[in-house]
This record gives sequence, structure tokens and C-alpha cells, in this order.
Amino acid sequence: MAEIGIGIVGRGYMGKAHAVAMSAVGAVFNTGLRPRLEMVCASTAKSAQRYRDAYGFRRATDDWMALVKDPKVEAIVTASPQATHRVVAEVAFALGKPVFCEKPLGASLQDSQAMVAAAERSGCINMVGFNYIRTPASQFVRQLIADGEIGQITWFRGEHSEDFYADPKAPASWRTSGMANGTMGNLAPHMINAALALLGPITKVMAEIETVHKTRPGGEVTNDDHAQMMCRFENGAMGQMYFSRIATGRKMGYAYEITGTKGALRFDQEDQNAVWLYRMEGPEAERGFTKILTGPTHPDYEPFCQGPGHGTGYQDQIIIEARNFLAAISTQKPIWPSPAANWKMTQW
Repeated sequence: MAEIGIGIVGRGYMGKAHAVAMSAVGAVFNTGLRPRLEMVCASTAKSAQRYRDAYGFRRATDDWMALVKDPKVEAIVTASPQATHRVVAEVAFALGKPVFCEKPLGASLQDSQAMVAAAERSGCINMVGFNYIRTPASQFVRQLIADGEIGQITWFRGEHSEDFYADPKAPASWRTSGMANGTMGNLAPHMINAALALLGPITKVMAEIETVHKTRPGGEVTNDDHAQMMCRFENGAMGQMYFSRIATGRKMGYAYEITGTKGALRFDQEDQNAVWLYRMEGPEAERGFTKILTGPTHPDYEPFCQGPGHGTGYQDQIIIEARNFLAAISTQKPIWPSPAANWKMTQW
């Protein structure tokens, strides 16, 4: 069984999620390429050692450059703040190493464009961390649309709304400073990614952003609380999206509705193991949305559980991502979403 040494830059929430995923992915999916947790990088040597012990890495460092250049680190996962993504990726690509980068790709448009260019020059496998679209439910939705089950798509409504900053008394933090850390940098990329995955390219956009709570205990807020946009897709469908970190009562409001000429679909991440499907057929008195619970017949469900309706969770999405990253490295074929593929709808 071939092994690959994994280095993770970042030790926090997402660093842990990727470490757990890399530890579990071989057993869940029986991958031909098995990841080895080689090195973790944190901001201090003490915290790096603590996370090495907690996550099961062989080594730890507080120097991301040492991690990326280490010959036993053969693939990089970037789970550090957005401002660090570009420099880590550029060094890794220059060394010919595959990179999995958490979203958003860069802290700015310029950073993202530079990272795409570096990936293209290197020819290295690369992926961006959009995990929510990979639930069995959303993969099933994508299949239904591709198969024409709800006809020609005419309308899309999506949102990613949470309430972790709904309280104006919540203190200022790194999340309230810098546009890359605002709602457009933090939450919006996930739903825009979903729209691209399900409906394809967007050709026109009209949008606005707003900072509702301009000051918080501890400082001024320099980024956006919520945003909205109207758009037109290349396939002709109309679209509407909303993103918010102040949506009172919403905990994981990653949700979408899709209308077609033969039916409609609904999904809400707060009920991530269900899809609502409407088919415009049969007697009018018997028509209505049907709740479909995901199970072993849906994409990427059975490796986790053989019982329909038992459900998958957040960590399972990250494990699916890890499987895809390893598969891309093994086959040397990009798997969407890959920035070097310019967001084209390639293999999943």
C-alpha cells in the first residue's frame, strides 16, 4: 500500500478536521494511497508539539517553510488564515507538491489569481476546500439536475446564513477585521460554490454588502455583516443569494431552492441528510414535496453507514474531500473544485 506524507499548516478548527480526515480516510474508503500524518505547523513550538501529540503527527514545527520544504512532506494542506495561503501555496507548487487549500483561496482577488497561475505553471494537483457541496444529499441533487429530472432550471435561491455575530454585544475579534474575514470572505464562498456546482457559470451579478454593527466591544468593525446578490447564470436561469453572520436563529443556514420546468428541489444543511423533491406529475391533489432521506443508494453514503436515514455528519464531508484529494494525486487528474482548472466542471 503506497503512502504519502501529509503536512498541515494550521492547527486549529480546520487543522484538526483535516488531521482526523487524513487519519480515517483510508479505512472509510479503502484508498490505494494512504496518508501519513508527517508534520503539523502551529504559531509556536509549544502549541505545535501539543497538536502533534493530540492529532498523531510524527513531527511538529512553528516554521511553515520548514514543513513545506521537508522531503518527507509530500502534500500540503493549508488550514491557516487566508493571508498566508498564497505564500504557502507558491512555495509548495515551486517544489512540485500537491496543495489542498481551505477556502477562500486567497485573501484577495490578486492573491487568488497568483495562486491559480502558480498551480498552472507547476502542473501540480490542487483543490479548494468546499466541503458542504459534497454531502451525499447535495451530490444527489447534482445528479438529479444533470439527469433532467426537474427539467430546465429557471431559478436558484441560495443562502449561507449564521448567527454567531447576531448579538451586537459580541466582542470584536480577527473575524471583524479585514474584508477577507468578513461574511463575503467567510460564508459567501460556500454558497457561490454550490451555485456553480449545481447550475454552472454565472455571467451577470448585481450585489451589495453592509456592516450593520459598525462597532463592537473592543473595536471598530471593518468588514461586512451580510450581503445579497442577484445574478444570471450562463444557462439562462435567474439567481438570488444571501449571506449573513447576523441571521438571528440560523446556526448552519446553508440552504438552496432550485426551480425547474418539471419540478423543484430544496435542501437545508441544518437537515443535511434530507432532500425535498417535487415532481410536476400525477393528479394535482396528490402533488407535493417528498422528503428523501439519504442512504446507501446515494453518493458517498455507504462507506460511512449501511443504514438508510442514519445520516452522515460534518466530519464525513472532510473525509470525502480527503478521498478526492488522494484520488487526484493518484490519477494525476484534477477533481473539482480545482483553481488550476479555472473552476470548470470536471470530475468529482
